[in-house]
Amino acid sequence: MRNFILLFFLGCFAVQSQEYFPKNDGVKQNFKNYTAIINATVYVNSTQKLENASILIKEDKIVEVGNSIKIPNNALIVDAKGKTIYPSFIEIFSEFGITKGTAKSTGTAPQYDGSREGYYWNDHIKPDYNAYENLGYDSKAATTLRESGFGTVLSHNNDGVIAGTGLFWTLNDIGDNSKRILNNAISQHFSFRKSSLSRQSYPSSLMGSMALIRQVYHDAKWYATGSSTTRDFSLEAFNNNKKLVQIFNSGDKLNNLRADKIGDEFGVNFIIKGKGNEFERIEEIKKTNATYIIPINFPEPYDVSDNYLAQLVNVGDMKYWNQAPFNLKILAENNVPFVITSADLKEQKSFLPNLRKAVFYGLPKEKAIAALTENPAKVLNQYDKVGSISKGKLANFIIVSGDIFDEKSTIQENWVQGNRTIIEKSTLTDIRGIYDLTFDNQTFELKIEGELSKLDAKTTKDSINYGTKIQYNEPWFNAVIKDKDTLKANFLRLSGVFDKNTFRGKAILQNGNETTWTAVKKGEHELKVDKDKKAPKVPVMYPVTFPNLAYGNSSKPKQETILFKNATVWTGEKDGILKETDVLVENGKIVKIGKNISSSNAKSIDATGKHLTAGIIDEHSHIAISNGVNEGGQNSSAEVTIEDVVNSDDINIYRNLSGGVTSANLLHGSANPIGGRAAFVKLKWGFSPDEMLVKDAPKYIKFALGENVKQSNWGDNARNRFPQSRMGVEQVYEDYFSRAIAYQNEWKAFKSGNGKNKIEPRYDVEMEVLSEILNKKRFITCHSYVQSEINMLIKLADRYDFKIQTFTHILEGYKVADKMKNHGVAGSTFADWWAYKFEVNDAIPYNAALMHSEGVQVSINSDDAEMSRRLNQEAAKTVKYGAITEEEAWNFVTLNPAKILQVDSKVGSIKVGKDADVVLWSDNPLSIYAKAEKTVVDGIIFYDLEKEAVASETIKKERASLINELLEAKNSGLKTQLPTKKSTGHYHCDTLDDFCTDSHYKIN
Repeated sequence: MRNFILLFFLGCFAVQSQEYFPKNDGVKQNFKNYTAIINATVYVNSTQKLENASILIKEDKIVEVGNSIKIPNNALIVDAKGKTIYPSFIEIFSEFGITKGTAKSTGTAPQYDGSREGYYWNDHIKPDYNAYENLGYDSKAATTLRESGFGTVLSHNNDGVIAGTGLFWTLNDIGDNSKRILNNAISQHFSFRKSSLSRQSYPSSLMGSMALIRQVYHDAKWYATGSSTTRDFSLEAFNNNKKLVQIFNSGDKLNNLRADKIGDEFGVNFIIKGKGNEFERIEEIKKTNATYIIPINFPEPYDVSDNYLAQLVNVGDMKYWNQAPFNLKILAENNVPFVITSADLKEQKSFLPNLRKAVFYGLPKEKAIAALTENPAKVLNQYDKVGSISKGKLANFIIVSGDIFDEKSTIQENWVQGNRTIIEKSTLTDIRGIYDLTFDNQTFELKIEGELSKLDAKTTKDSINYGTKIQYNEPWFNAVIKDKDTLKANFLRLSGVFDKNTFRGKAILQNGNETTWTAVKKGEHELKVDKDKKAPKVPVMYPVTFPNLAYGNSSKPKQETILFKNATVWTGEKDGILKETDVLVENGKIVKIGKNISSSNAKSIDATGKHLTAGIIDEHSHIAISNGVNEGGQNSSAEVTIEDVVNSDDINIYRNLSGGVTSANLLHGSANPIGGRAAFVKLKWGFSPDEMLVKDAPKYIKFALGENVKQSNWGDNARNRFPQSRMGVEQVYEDYFSRAIAYQNEWKAFKSGNGKNKIEPRYDVEMEVLSEILNKKRFITCHSYVQSEINMLIKLADRYDFKIQTFTHILEGYKVADKMKNHGVAGSTFADWWAYKFEVNDAIPYNAALMHSEGVQVSINSDDAEMSRRLNQEAAKTVKYGAITEEEAWNFVTLNPAKILQVDSKVGSIKVGKDADVVLWSDNPLSIYAKAEKTVVDGIIFYDLEKEAVASETIKKERASLINELLEAKNSGLKTQLPTKKSTGHYHCDTLDDFCTDSHYKIN
């Protein structure tokens, strides 16, 4: 039975005000005696344990700790014999006590401008928010945290991209905040999520959040030089907060890497709050050298007892249920510094069970203790106050009935700043046994059993069982016994006390009459020992794959020396198609092409009757992007880059490899005239985002024309952003490029020292990117449909002396092919898409052939995760529509996109010296019957049709095994979660926020 009784030693210890305040409600004298906890096992810290030790306290501090300390004569003694004492835990990530604000703006139309005068232009940047100014101490929540072992908390408002400062305070119900608060501004907080209090649209994507944080750092540095002519209270606060601990709530393993990337750029060592899936990318996590805040919200097992509902759970999620409790063990084994948080738990009461589970799964006990005590104290630079049981530190510790990691042990007391909270009485009398219960001249048998903290009772007479509920709060006893009449709810109520094996007290009968009752013990409680019960075993962890989902690799595949023998080789070069030809791949490069090639150390592949081609390059793709393909929060988003948000876990990477795609140009969507920067990647399934990026490839940016950018189909409420017409689109370009020229001139004048303005200009990432275009260091691929707008942009580019590299979609390209040829712009188009919106009505399937015949560099792209798997067939359509030769058609998806992307010196054809990005096909690659048998990227086989059959069988067996384990977990009484359908949406040009218009669900 738990008694939540808060005691404070030496009755008049409580301090309700500062010591120099007058006291008008009583005497001011305060007796300050000692308290000694004796005979305990004391964990001074995670590695130092003292047996039969004592702790001496005066006021809120520890005076001494040890085995032979001198205890003053007037000290209050607390005997903790048989108990274990640990430093109170430190919660480093919490919103405890934070008073939440309310959203001020209303309505449904997007808000594009900030709402705070004198502050940063974006409402989601709030470094000026101070948690200590928005507090309301919550005694109920404090009680719950203390029951879990916590004594101090870092509280902050987890709301906004930059969310302001946090404070460090104690869970001390006695006194006020002047005593509780140890540091009123200890940390500054970041996240990738917008504030719930503002409807400002920007950022509407993960890449937008990253770009916004970068710009804040640049602006803060510039502001600190005194170059700004106006006050900005947000930037002032941000600069003042730089000396604080910087905590980044990333919320995912890949976001951990992204947060660290920003930190590296600006020399900031972020403390990163993860998700609990760090084990899936442990090598990359280790390389960050960051300290992590790790939640222990392990997933509940899925209820897969229904065969149909079970199909909704994919193998990756089932594996994660099995693997997640091993996360802390793996972090510890890899020497990744971490602290543990109770954040993200559905219920605080799950904290101790989950902590014990992590230890049971292999987390060393001393690492667990350190992660809750000294580690967070050191991270926060508060180890001089808390984190260990040491002389001079706050008297913050918990008294446990035994080893805290033993499931039978309970936290009995939590001392915070010397104030004692009794959570569970440690001296409960064992009243379990068999009694003769007598009342109203009747005798029954009362049997009390169960755990001391949760007693059960049974009342019987003449083989009839009477439902019984009891409560025992020493020495008081209460019971309710149901009458044997099953048709009526009549009850006997007993209340009394226990003394020397006997209960006695007053009974109220079913009819309301009162009488006395007794219960005399006649037999001892028999401990039930289940001889057949086996000690629990740590489950076997399912192997982590790369990525950690279906069809992931058991290890990262490695480069091989490969010899393809007797293939029909589509070179893509002037040699054309070569019959019965060998190709040798070594060290990631094509090293020989010819006949009768031999190599003693090569893996030889018989390609007789098969076709070997260069890998397909998708010039316009939206696969492998995390949390938003568009940053549509403003009409220009040149500051964002897809390189920030490459998603190496996207199953579409594997699916594209199965269709012979080896590279993809990942583009921003078409929500605004000036979109974000692109990322050229190789589809290295199982590798990290950084390893997928082709870093030396020429840099591109997405522009867009037409219906999307003028918000034609966004709905009436959303049409409040400029531009709203095709004329306006041109003016956006005029405005931004003229500003970019002025920006360049301002910087040139400042750097030369010849200008009148000696004030350093503001560094603007957006203007820097547009300057790269003007300086021909970044290239435009433009979403386009209507010939009038295509003409407009060509003329605008001529005026500003740069070239459009590619018009993508370009479904009216056949109308302006001559102008495209003269400008030198390529056309990356669909094979036969048409009429999916009004501006596409004039599209024809002969478009590619007509542009090609005019001398335009043409490629066929997908703009779709599904179609990209069949780009070989899309290319084949141009043979039908326009009599393109097979070799020319194949170049539309290989060499031509390589030329358009200016990477043809490395990829796009089979030529000695080029990267070994090749595909072995079962048939003519343009045939609908052709299958990609092997897809090779940089000399690494990332897709193998033969191995896929084996992998599918392995997945089937793994799934069956996991389902059996999930069923066993349910049958053992564990709480389960219902399966829910997870749809993986496909991004397209017009996908806004993180919502996808199409969903394709695959059962693995």
